[in-house]
Amino acid sequence: MFGYVDAVVGLVEFELAAASGSATPRSAQEGSVSAADLLAKVTSCSQISNGKYKTDDETSATIPVCGKNGAVFWKADMDIDCDGQVTGKCNGDADPWFQDDTAFHQSDGKPLRAESLPYVVVPSTSSIWKYTSYGIKGGGVVAVIYNNKVEYAVVGDTGPTKIIGEASYATAKALGIDPDPATGGADSGVTYILFKNSQVSPIESHSAAVSLGDSLAKQFLQNN
Repeated sequence: MFGYVDAVVGLVEFELAAASGSATPRSAQEGSVSAADLLAKVTSCSQISNGKYKTDDETSATIPVCGKNGAVFWKADMDIDCDGQVTGKCNGDADPWFQDDTAFHQSDGKPLRAESLPYVVVPSTSSIWKYTSYGIKGGGVVAVIYNNKVEYAVVGDTGPTKIIGEASYATAKALGIDPDPATGGADSGVTYILFKNSQVSPIESHSAAVSLGDSLAKQFLQNN
């Protein structure tokens, strides 16, 4: 009986924490498809970009965008995007490059909330690559893989035309990456698989992204 009461109390405490926004995003496997199974399908690259991207301003351009059946992918670093709604962790004081808007917006018209919504940044359209030509759109589902973990995110923002490898504060935190926008991120080892012609509605529903992402990941394994 005591065990049952303890379990209920623990659940209530977790739900209260979740409601207050203080719950830690799950850092374990999301969905039923393993990181290993997804990574096994992206071992080689059929380059679809006209050139390659840098991971940072000071690096050389070495990252291609690759094509697969039903998806595009790249393997890069992870810089932290804190843009969008002002929150305790994402604001002009915490992030020297903070902008209070994102390329794509919530269903209520407000910018996305980087602190709590896992989203990925795609490079803005350029001669290197035009993401919309490959069925990639705002709210599209992305499987982000790092350190044998899978996190489902949405396409939420656009970035520089020559740099690739960026995701929101929430994405990094869920994957166990330091989410500090000024000093955090991962230097390498992050795989981004973007599923073509997918769209989460509403874009701010992470549970919808996980559900759709799991389904699309299974299709991806079957079709590649």
